[in-house]
Amino acid sequence: MSKKLVIVESPTKAKTISKFLPRDYQVKASMGHVRDLPASAAEIPEKHKGEAWSRLGVNVEADFDPLYVIPDKKRKLIAELKSALKDADELILATDEDREGESIGWHLREVLKPKQPVRRMVFHEITREAIEQALRETRDIDLDLVHAQETRRILDRLVGYTVSPLLWRKIAPKLSAGRVQSVAVRLLVLRERERRAFVTGQYWDLKALLNKRPDQPGHRFEATLVSVDGKRVASGRDFDEHTGQIAAGKDVLLLNQQEAETLRQRLLQSQWRVAEVEEKDATRSPYAPFTTSTLQQEANRKLGMSARETMRVAQHLYENGYITYMRTDSVNLSEEAITAARRRIREMYGEEYLSPSPRRYQTKTANAQEAHEAIRPAGDQMIPADSLPLDGRERALYDLIWKRTVASQMANARLKLRTVTVSVADAVFRASGRTILFPGFFRAYVEGSDDPDAALESQEQPLPALAVGEEVDCRELAAVGHETQPPARYTEATLVKALEAEG
Repeated sequence: MSKKLVIVESPTKAKTISKFLPRDYQVKASMGHVRDLPASAAEIPEKHKGEAWSRLGVNVEADFDPLYVIPDKKRKLIAELKSALKDADELILATDEDREGESIGWHLREVLKPKQPVRRMVFHEITREAIEQALRETRDIDLDLVHAQETRRILDRLVGYTVSPLLWRKIAPKLSAGRVQSVAVRLLVLRERERRAFVTGQYWDLKALLNKRPDQPGHRFEATLVSVDGKRVASGRDFDEHTGQIAAGKDVLLLNQQEAETLRQRLLQSQWRVAEVEEKDATRSPYAPFTTSTLQQEANRKLGMSARETMRVAQHLYENGYITYMRTDSVNLSEEAITAARRRIREMYGEEYLSPSPRRYQTKTANAQEAHEAIRPAGDQMIPADSLPLDGRERALYDLIWKRTVASQMANARLKLRTVTVSVADAVFRASGRTILFPGFFRAYVEGSDDPDAALESQEQPLPALAVGEEVDCRELAAVGHETQPPARYTEATLVKALEAEG
């Protein structure tokens, strides 16, 4: 019987994929890259040790030719792979379908030097259907992807390799100053300079607690001062961040504490009346399914997970067959996934929660690779987290991915937005509220916010029914002082977002 050797990156992936392959397929793990640029002086081949560029591992004098070496810790593994290859009639490289995976496959071919036919097998989820289809549709190694990874690897050395030792001495060991890290540090420095240059401005306004008559539960609401004698009261957006003063050209009323207190005393003696009521209906559409970047941002906001932890947990979910490949910048869903999500919505929420037609999302990132789908639950069942043997961080992250995917095919949420203007003497206060007419995708998923003080749109903030000319009672009136704030320091989520926005 002919035997086929399949090589993947990790033992977990090897174990999972073995369940879906015929008996004559042997699956081995390469444990990541088998060849790389030298990591230390000890790994530099003797004939290159005298070269000025050898520590970089990139010959800057000869078209940036990379110097690849096999680390000592990989030699035993390569011997095992060569031994397994001797008994095989065919070599199948089943590394991940991205630049890094393509490069690992190419290096394996270069190191093992197989005399047998070599095929490249690619899949974005580890399910029986996906593996069987991948076996039927193998291809050659894509050298364009290999060269793209090689270029990135060389740039990592040229940009960050010589700077990293400085980080080790000044900050902490084992830090990297590669092409991404260096840009991230630059963004942090620029933001810190903005913060240091920022000049704080101070302003005051009034906040009222009002109630519709009679005073009953649900009849109280808050309103904020917006103008006095026809002049808009200053807010944070009116200040110049470099001077701490009202920006040039802004015709606003800047209240200090004494003026605010005097106004407060005067308004407490006056009659409060509804001057205007505005209502409008609004809709909110669901967000696109997760990409690597948006998953990192949302896992950071909602689960408190770092980007590193998110990718580690997602890798484990992928290798065990629970989600599709987690390194992607595509928001596209396959027809299989769309059908599965819509079927699950009907079962769990009912027909009215389904979008009228399937939603298809377009990737907006300029340099996106459309090689993969968005990150979603693997297979064609869209199984909820409660029905899977998952716990802890894996369960939480899978549940987040499941909710985002299912929500993407749900109906719009419908809201009623109401703005009430209340006049008192020569002052005008404004109150805003919202009522959810139909929750739509809010039933499954609400996106987090980078602003911890921001209210989620899924939370109702109703105002009582008020009519123009109706008198209301002022229960409390407070003078509130404010200081303008410098740009916030990046969180991990907002830094990832900024890096993506900058390409």
